[in-house]
Amino acid sequence: MTVPFGGLAGWAFWLAAAGAVLVIGGPVLHRLGVLGLGPALLAVPLGGFLSLLAVILTAFIFVGGRPMPAGRTPTLAAAGLAILTGVVPLMLVVPGFGVPQIHDITTDPDDPPRFLAVMPLRGETANSLDYPPETARAQREGYSDLSTVTMSGEPAALVERSREVAAELGWDIVDVDPEGGRLEASETTFWFGFIDDVVVRIRPAGGGSEIDVRSVSRVGVSDLGANAARIRRFIDRLQSSS
Repeated sequence: MTVPFGGLAGWAFWLAAAGAVLVIGGPVLHRLGVLGLGPALLAVPLGGFLSLLAVILTAFIFVGGRPMPAGRTPTLAAAGLAILTGVVPLMLVVPGFGVPQIHDITTDPDDPPRFLAVMPLRGETANSLDYPPETARAQREGYSDLSTVTMSGEPAALVERSREVAAELGWDIVDVDPEGGRLEASETTFWFGFIDDVVVRIRPAGGGSEIDVRSVSRVGVSDLGANAARIRRFIDRLQSSS
């Protein structure tokens, strides 16, 4: 009995198409205000699951035998689409499963920089900006590499340099206070359009300055490592620009 690879190819294609609609459409509709956060978040893993099923099915088609001529194009299309919307997002998200379930990260857990200018922008439903001891403990365990950075230069000059780095990173700058040694900004994530807030605090220390950064998600419980990665990118860029 011949296995109807043409029919299986059709199933693979429609599974991949449905997965792509959910993975891409959920976040897009949320950013447009059409879909609530809960359904949008649910759409992504569901779409990823369908895409992974399509990957398995296309692999079975090619391993089990040559696809029928009519099934070659949909099979190849299904494989490419399923990898793009199923495997790639999975590879991006999986590393974040091993990080602490927190969304408030700073280089100074003992005295985290405080937000001022972004407060009116966060809204009533945003995450609290309190930094409890359990968050500090979780951060020290999960992000032991993050700590206060010391650089040469006066705070005012480093605030200006921080502004340039923030602009290069595509942040929306909310406030720059060279005299107070402070910069506040926000960054909108690509996928869901989540807004995370950042404050940079620079204080004189000996012949140079101490730099601390804090990055906080407005919504969500775990940031999957996004805020820590943002702080690292900023510090690396700031140090390389000196």
